Amino acid sequence: MRHASNTRTLSRTRRGRTALLRGLAVSLIRDGQIKTTLAKAKELQPNIEKLITRAKKDDISSRRLIASTLGEPSDTIMNKLFKDIAPKFAERNGGYTRVVKLGRTSPGRDEAIIEFVE
Repeated sequence: MRHASNTRTLSRTRRGRTALLRGLAVSLIRDGQIKTTLAKAKELQPNIEKLITRAKKDDISSRRLIASTLGEPSDTIMNKLFKDIAPKFAERNGGYTRVVKLGRTSPGRDEAIIEFVE
């Protein structure tokens, strides 16, 4: 039974899911938009929005928590998140990303683009 199981497993173990979401989050911060499956994009969206909300504070505890969540990323990723992305959303209370559905591909999976809102 799946009572109160709200997260998608994405056919992975917990460690595999964590690594996948970390990689997707770092790629989204680095590139601004990524193309992935719809399920992965919908699972990534609340995670990246929590990171941006925390990055808007820009104190040492926020930096440490985000670094541990992203798996100790490079300084360029952290600086881009704190200096470029978070100040852009300073006046906005959530809703920093959008998921655009691209439709079903030939292997049979629904693809989507997840990107930051302008």
